[in-house]
Amino acid sequence: MKLKHKACGEYGTNCYIVTINGKDLIIDPGMDAYPWVASNVTHPVAILNTHGHFDHVWSNAALAKKFAIPIYAPKEDIFMLENDPFSQGTPPSHADISVEGDQAFSIEGIEVKFMHFPGHTPGCSAILIENTLFSGDFIFKNSIGRYDFPYSSAPQMRRSLEKFLEIEADWEIYPGHGEKTSMKIEQNNVPYWFRYL
Repeated sequence: MKLKHKACGEYGTNCYIVTINGKDLIIDPGMDAYPWVASNVTHPVAILNTHGHFDHVWSNAALAKKFAIPIYAPKEDIFMLENDPFSQGTPPSHADISVEGDQAFSIEGIEVKFMHFPGHTPGCSAILIENTLFSGDFIFKNSIGRYDFPYSSAPQMRRSLEKFLEIEADWEIYPGHGEKTSMKIEQNNVPYWFRYL
């Protein structure tokens, strides 16, 4: 697996390009991601959204149109792709594949698993590819996603963190903002966050 990433837009949202067997998966193409993605892929096969916030889906429509590739997005967040609920001027996009809960896919021979961790948004998910977890805005290095936004939920975040603690693998974590980390490091941090939920 080859990995490229760039922090895009005013919120520094990490857009990832995962390349396996010459095929590219685009994860969370947000604001200003289009030119970077377009110049760094050779055979894109899908766009994967960890959740529906504008800074993670802004370039969905333009890239899907340019490369004629499908968009995978969590079912509970699809309304954010379509309706711009925060009035940010987000270009509307259409999820070709509605991901329900924990769901695995084989995309052009690449095994991809969405893991549902609601709290930051109703559909908030992490995406597991090989031994790498793209955690979106669920888990960051030494932090967790905010749960005080519209459509966020502190009780859901607590349950998601409890689920996160049950995972025994020590995957690398590439979050939606900031630097990479690992499962074991962030599992050790989770008890601290329970104080606030």
